[in-house]
Amino acid sequence: MNENRTMDTPGPAGSADLPEWLQDAAGDHHAPAEEPVKQRISAFGVTAILLLVGLLVVIGYALYQRSLSTVTSGPAPDFKITVFESASLDRSGETFSLADLKGQPVVINFWASYCVPCRSEAPMLERTWQSYRDQGVVFLGINTDDIEGDARDYMAEYGISYPNAPDQGGRIEDAYRITGIPETFVIDRSGEVIRHFLAEPRESDLRAEIERALSS
Repeated sequence: MNENRTMDTPGPAGSADLPEWLQDAAGDHHAPAEEPVKQRISAFGVTAILLLVGLLVVIGYALYQRSLSTVTSGPAPDFKITVFESASLDRSGETFSLADLKGQPVVINFWASYCVPCRSEAPMLERTWQSYRDQGVVFLGINTDDIEGDARDYMAEYGISYPNAPDQGGRIEDAYRITGIPETFVIDRSGEVIRHFLAEPRESDLRAEIERALSS
């Protein structure tokens, strides 16, 4: 009678003679492939960033170019305004143009109620206007990008009495190509810009330019 024997399934060549732990290592086992590193920024995100950077460059260049071309000399661009109606303002409600003022020195100040430096210079402008108004010097406040109620509160708060008018549609600030507020222009009797103050002027400097305008 023949004896039945259980036959082991052959493994890799020579594996029967290897320790069990080596047989496991020599078996047909494959380590799982590493998952690819996920992209931290999608292609859409990169495109958006590049577009934003490009936009900022364009805006910066435009502002730079505009600052180079701000009216600092030569004939002052003409414009027409209608003064806010207010009992405290000179020429309240009147409509006139800059050309109508030819022969008189003119100080044009661009401002807005939300502008902190504008608030700082407001008392000085009113004080200087009071000093020169009897000599025929005209001060014009041009209120830009503001809410009328806020502008009126501002003028009342600082006791402003020289003519002030809203810049409807930003036409005047575009004509003078201002880059911010406050900005002040001094114009002589012949209608020429003789000084442009990019920010709040010192009172002594403003008075010196007004004297120069009076002597022209």
